[in-house]
Amino acid sequence: MMYIDNEVLEKMIMTIVEGFDRMEKKLDSMMRVKDCMDGDKLLDNYDLARLLGVSLRTVARYREKGLIRYYQTDENGKNFYRSSDVQEFLQQRGKKK
Repeated sequence: MMYIDNEVLEKMIMTIVEGFDRMEKKLDSMMRVKDCMDGDKLLDNYDLARLLGVSLRTVARYREKGLIRYYQTDENGKNFYRSSDVQEFLQQRGKKK
């Protein structure tokens, strides 16, 4: 049977507790974002591409041309799209000129 020194065990427990604290903060942050989006679902680039049946490059072109509204996080630069904005985009694209 293997024994663990009390000091090592305490460090392991503290590492686990710190990990849970980080996860809790991240979850809280995600809930705040969801609340501020008025219940809209957020889609990322992959979700949007799959939903529209287009490539990631096409989604990027839509952004570059200003055809679809998006939000970008400061942390990692990831793009998000509100479901209501996607619906508006689809309605605009469906209009005949």
